[in-house]
Amino acid sequence: MPPALPTPSDTEMEILKRFWRDGDLSARELQDRVAGQLNWTPSTTRTVLERMRAKGLLSRREVHGIAVYAHVHPKVEVLGGLMRRLSAVLEMDQSLPAAAFSGSQILDADDIAELETMLNRADAGETPE
Repeated sequence: MPPALPTPSDTEMEILKRFWRDGDLSARELQDRVAGQLNWTPSTTRTVLERMRAKGLLSRREVHGIAVYAHVHPKVEVLGGLMRRLSAVLEMDQSLPAAAFSGSQILDADDIAELETMLNRADAGETPE
């Protein structure tokens, strides 16, 4: 059985959304993109990135001597896990329909279709890939 998907905090979700939109980033590149939104110092940004790496949300590799981070789990997998968790908290018999998120700024039609397929498999008792 694969390890459980880590549950990102609200702040970690904001960081993950940046990686999903922009791709791999160094700490400085991320800092430049979120400085106005999060008001973090560069050292705070590096600390959060390393904590997310320790949690299994990000990976890190060296590129020309610079640490570059990348998301580990695709957005549909992470969001599907959050949707399943919310369904469990609400004690629902089945997952929320992915179509409910058609107005999302981070999910396109293909993502929603993939999410729907994943949630249907989970509702049918199949193990997510």
